[in-house]
Amino acid sequence: MIASALALEGVDKVYPLADEDFYALRDVTFDVPVGEYVGLMGPSGSGKSTLMNLIGLLDTPTAGRCLLAGQDAGDLDPVEQAAMRNRHVGFVFQSFHLMPRLSVRENVEVPLTYAGYRPAVRRRRALEVLDRVGLADRVDHRPSQLSGGQKQRVAIARALAMNPSLLLADEPTGNLDSETGREILDLVDALHAQGATIVMVTHEAEVAARCERTLRLRDGCLESDSAGRAAPVAP
Repeated sequence: MIASALALEGVDKVYPLADEDFYALRDVTFDVPVGEYVGLMGPSGSGKSTLMNLIGLLDTPTAGRCLLAGQDAGDLDPVEQAAMRNRHVGFVFQSFHLMPRLSVRENVEVPLTYAGYRPAVRRRRALEVLDRVGLADRVDHRPSQLSGGQKQRVAIARALAMNPSLLLADEPTGNLDSETGREILDLVDALHAQGATIVMVTHEAEVAARCERTLRLRDGCLESDSAGRAAPVAP
């Protein structure tokens, strides 16, 4: 059996309201094997953002289990969850979220700093991943000196710095022009070809077509799974 990078088992996310509970997610179950490239689609309000927050350990389910690299995040306290998130999840957002006063290399070193790596190790790893995304000649630049596509490449390098088991990309081309967006998607494709496990939120069918598999949410429920897999794997 292929190892699972991610598994959700009967996950609900409920927000109590004055008159009745609101189910942002209801009984969501699926698994993502190591090395798979998954697109996550659905209309506004379908639960995509809530699901990404749960997968990224930024929130916890009301019911059910979310397993990352085989471990149930619900068994961890907040400090342990933060450490697990930093170690196992790389985030790529459409708005980059780079620190303007830091150099490109220093931005990439941020998760390594949180993890307690020594400066020499941080620097070496940052230079490695920046070379991997084609920015070896921009390591000392500030974000203000970069194009939008270059900023997103820095964000991807930062996401890769800890060699995470899962890369989460939330509309990574949303703030880019079409040509630059294609270049970023080509880079994501290349990372997948090198073995990265990727879950990417997108509203564009042509972007989802690059993925091996597409999950569609509607009204908090998993409406369809193009791979036909819905059963969770055992931890």
